[in-house]
Amino acid sequence: MNAEKLLSQFATESNIVTRKVKVGKTLYKLLLNTELTDPIAIRSVIKALELYGKDAKSVDDIKNAVLYVSEVEIVKEESEAMESLLSGDLLIFLGEEVIVVNVRKYDKRAIQEPPTETVMRGPREGFIEDLKTNLGLIERRLRTPALGIEKYRVGRVGSTTVALVYISTIASPDLIEEVRKRIKKIDIDCLLDSHYLQPLIEDHPFSIFQQTGVSEKPDVVCAKLLEGRVALIVDGSPMVITVPFMFIENLQSSEDYYERNAYSSFLRIMRLVALFFGAALPALFVAIQMFHQEVIPVRFLTTLMNAIEGIPLPPLPEILFVLLLFEIIREASVRMPRAVGMAMSIVGALVLGETAVNAGIISSPAVMVVALSSISLYTVPNEVGTMSLIRVIMIIMGGFLGFFGLIVSALFFVHRMCTLDSFGVPYTAPFAPFIKNDLKDSIIRAPLPSLKTRPESIPNINHVRQGDDQCEKM
Repeated sequence: MNAEKLLSQFATESNIVTRKVKVGKTLYKLLLNTELTDPIAIRSVIKALELYGKDAKSVDDIKNAVLYVSEVEIVKEESEAMESLLSGDLLIFLGEEVIVVNVRKYDKRAIQEPPTETVMRGPREGFIEDLKTNLGLIERRLRTPALGIEKYRVGRVGSTTVALVYISTIASPDLIEEVRKRIKKIDIDCLLDSHYLQPLIEDHPFSIFQQTGVSEKPDVVCAKLLEGRVALIVDGSPMVITVPFMFIENLQSSEDYYERNAYSSFLRIMRLVALFFGAALPALFVAIQMFHQEVIPVRFLTTLMNAIEGIPLPPLPEILFVLLLFEIIREASVRMPRAVGMAMSIVGALVLGETAVNAGIISSPAVMVVALSSISLYTVPNEVGTMSLIRVIMIIMGGFLGFFGLIVSALFFVHRMCTLDSFGVPYTAPFAPFIKNDLKDSIIRAPLPSLKTRPESIPNINHVRQGDDQCEKM
């Protein structure tokens, strides 16, 4: 292996710079990427070679006696040398042998509270796009030699580092091995984000239900690792994947464990009710109007009939039109610049909704139902996309078949959820199958002192997580 052979593989002249350092009778050839390296570290390495390199007789001497301060390794494969060079490492060629020195320096944003998981209580740190920083956030919380970190290179065109993180004394070896196998089977040009990785490792990639957890908060990921799960961190992404994943996790928040258990249980029940309203309320509204007016109280029916009098659209097209209007406003507010996005969403919803109602195109009850449904969905933000699709399907079924269509569609989705699994763990656990011990931390959260064992739903080799108080005095 030599420097000229590596340089010949680049399609065009790039940021790869060649330097030659002669110390005594020894000539060192250096290759580096100027855009990804630290100039101060480069000068330190060159200075060390000039001062002490004349006494080095082999690459081992350079590694152990000359560059002992830096992260240094010796590589023998050409592919390893190329990956290191493209990652920002410095390559030092001595004959046919190559020394890799870590002199990387990337521009990265500061650690701050993640926008998708804001909390009133608890840590406000969030992952960023740098793998080393993200691993440090986890290692700072889990100070144990049992914390296992394995790194894999994924991608044929652009090689991306994926870190597999677990606690060896808790996580099941079978689960860890299964995750390893799925990572090694990935054959893709490049992983640009962790969301690329999700469908590639899921058991049912074509399902509308996601079977992998995603979080931007280190405390959430550490809590899942302590339950026996495995985390996957993709370099360049602030989203960390955790597996296995169950549907009940959508109703749980990190803040639940920082509040009193009674209030946390109330919040989880509220999220479940809101999720039901978000998915089923518009469909119920359409079905009742078209097929089941008799279930509406007389006074409310009179008010409803006055509100929809003169509306040209039937209930089903009307609710779909209002839903489409809200989705357009939501999508526009997300895509527009942040300075005007929120104002545009408020003005658009108020002006367009009020104008359409006054013009007699849509009714005020339809606007209210769709607005309540949309707001309810955002109590469980990770399921907004899935529940939006379910909502449309249920509206159509309710518009054609009434309550019968709603029951059939609901049973279909529940049956589909019960048939899913994530790395061997039932998606609907601990309810189907019924696991009594895990009910302590499902919809109802028991006090922390009573959560003495890890969830039985998650495979692990250490079932007990609370015992006698054994605090080490510093």
